[in-house]
Amino acid sequence: MRYAMLGLLAETSLHPGAEGTGGVIDLPVAREADKGYPVIHGSSLKGAIRYKAEQLWEDGKLISDVFGTPNQAGGIGITDARLLLLPMRSLTSHYCLVTCPYLLERLARDFRLIDMPVSNWDGLNEIEKGKAIAATDDRLYLEEFTFEIIADAKLVGNLALIIEKLIYHDSLKNRLQKQLVIVHDDDFSYFSRYALPVNARNVLDADTKISQNLWYEEVIPADALFYSLLIPRKEHNVYMEDVKNLFYKNPYLQVGGNESIGQGWCVATYIQGGENDENA
Repeated sequence: MRYAMLGLLAETSLHPGAEGTGGVIDLPVAREADKGYPVIHGSSLKGAIRYKAEQLWEDGKLISDVFGTPNQAGGIGITDARLLLLPMRSLTSHYCLVTCPYLLERLARDFRLIDMPVSNWDGLNEIEKGKAIAATDDRLYLEEFTFEIIADAKLVGNLALIIEKLIYHDSLKNRLQKQLVIVHDDDFSYFSRYALPVNARNVLDADTKISQNLWYEEVIPADALFYSLLIPRKEHNVYMEDVKNLFYKNPYLQVGGNESIGQGWCVATYIQGGENDENA
């Protein structure tokens, strides 16, 4: 049975919304309940892919077979889209694409799940708080924090070769090694919780221009990289090719809220996994 992976690179800000927390941010982004990382829930991603299929496929039965109906499970399972790279402001460069050992470990496990095993990356778990692995030994500032660089161009290059499989644009692939930074899990957790952009939005009275409703909304910045697993049910392996073809000519997908103000647009990269004998 062939599993697959779908890379999702944010082209515009994303708002996979969650319920308000009662805090300063009225509309936060969805997060993994146990780890706090931003996430695109599988139900939201499945709905977005189904909507794309409804625009392109004329066969209503095929749509129902692949994505399901209220009384019937779909032929393909779509997991939560997991965060891998988070763009961060830097005082010493344009911007950096930041990740951490745990996210890379999870990526390696997921590649093994789709029968595309990758090599272990020695040295990642040796990162200490306040330090970062990058291709060069220039000084690094992320947000208001200074990081001591551990220069390891070989390791960063090997990681970039794996991560670029999830990225559609050649231009980003070409500069990924230069921009990729790996920080300690705890440092990344802080950034993913407290360093996302927060936009103030308002509703004005049409006549008086008086504020009717001011609120604050958290978003995930453009160039963030997520990925999801596509897992066919045993008897529905044939539908994987149909889903793959959805992204062949037009790889773009709108996910999450605020579509009318241009948010949620991602460019998708479909990665075909190998034959998974355990589930064949």
